[in-house]
Order: sequence, then C-alpha cells, then structure tokens
Amino acid sequence: MSTAVSQTWYMTQRQLMVFARQPAYAVITLIQPVIWLFLFGSLFKKVVELGGFGTTSYLDYLVPGVVVMSALSSSMWAGMGTLEEIQRGTLNRFLTTPVSRAALMNGNVVNNGLVTALQSVVIVLLGRLGGADYRGGIGGVAILVLASVLLGTVFGALSNALGMLVRERESIIGINTFLLLPLTFLSSAFMAPSRMPSWMRHIADFNPLNWAMVAGRSALAEHPDWSVVLSRSGALLGLAVAAVWLSIRTFRSYQRSV
Repeated sequence: MSTAVSQTWYMTQRQLMVFARQPAYAVITLIQPVIWLFLFGSLFKKVVELGGFGTTSYLDYLVPGVVVMSALSSSMWAGMGTLEEIQRGTLNRFLTTPVSRAALMNGNVVNNGLVTALQSVVIVLLGRLGGADYRGGIGGVAILVLASVLLGTVFGALSNALGMLVRERESIIGINTFLLLPLTFLSSAFMAPSRMPSWMRHIADFNPLNWAMVAGRSALAEHPDWSVVLSRSGALLGLAVAAVWLSIRTFRSYQRSV
C-alpha cells in the first residue's frame, strides 16, 4: 500500500510540474468563474427578493454554485491528458515499468483534485472580495472545497475512463459539451430549488453537481444542516470511489489491448 501511495504521488508530481510550467493556464481557467460571479451576480442580483434562497445576497448563494461548476468544467477534460499520453506513447512506456497500474490512473485524478482545491479557494476569495459573507466560517469553506474536490474526482476519473475507451479527441469534446450545460442548469446553481419547475427540481435531486452545491451551501449557512451535509458528501464520496474503480478497470482493459 505504501508503495502504491508513493508511486501515485510521483505520478501526481509529473502532472503538477506541467501545471506549474504553464501559469497562464491557471489564470485563463479563472476567467469563466469570474464572469459567472460578477456578471451573473449583478444580472440576477434582485432575484433573491423572490424568496427561497436562504440569504438576502445573491452573491452568497452564487459562490458555492460557481465553485462547484468550475470543478465540474475543469475535471471533465482530464481524459484529454490521458489521451495525449496514449497518443505520444508515454503511457505505453510506463507499462514496461513496475509502477502500479492504479498509480498511473490515480496520479491524474489526485492532480485534478489538488488543482480543483486551489481553484475553489481562489474563487471563494474572489467572492469574499466581491462582498460575499460566509457565515459558516472556515469550516464551511473547507466543506465546500472538499465537496468540489469529490465532484472533480468523480468526473475526472470518468473522463479518464472515457479517454481510454474512445481514444478520440472529438468524442471527448462532443460528450463533454453535451453534458456540461444540462448538468449545470438541471441543478440549483443559479436558482433556488423552490423557484424551479417541479420536474427540474426532481432531476436535480439525482444530479451529483447539485449534491455538491447543496452540501456546500448548507455548510456555509449560519446554522448548517449537518444531516444534509453528511448525506450529500457521503453520496459524493461513494460515487468518487466507484468512478476511480471504474477508471482503473478501464485502464486494465486498455493494458490488455496493447
């Protein structure tokens, strides 16, 4: 187990070095969250007057949604990195070494989780500068970041599995584009559940993106509902474990095909 962990960390460091060498990429990935925060935050500022948002500030409501949406949008492209390593032959060369096969896949997932955590913290700080109030304190923020990391792990692992299966950029781009907007708008990202059509509200109940938002918002409330936080976080954790297991199984299938 210790060997597998150390090898996973080594593979993670490879990914982090790529990220560190491209600081412009980190800035570019924050452009869309900034637009969501301050453009949508201003556009829908008075929507909280309808009630049901649990706050008098729309920005307070919006920040957890933006954090989780950013985790989703960045993690869904993790499979592109896996596909690039397949096409360059890097992954096949690693197969000739004694490195753990789980480490080869999980290094990408851990890297994605660390980048997601960093991105989430930056968005939370930007929201604070914009006037958002986090009544749940540091603990609430930590739970929001954890929920976004778990969601990123789910979709990052699934994206890796997809890259192993389709092995085509166009297929990954098409599937991600198809899923991103429905997952986002069939959630409570921008609108309180009580103000959504009933059919959308019921679909949102089964949307992992919404689980992370609900857990984060509840944790950031002045009086958190810990049963909601634990149930949604537990569901995300279970889904993340299943997604990681699936990606490893998919990798072993790829290994047998080469």
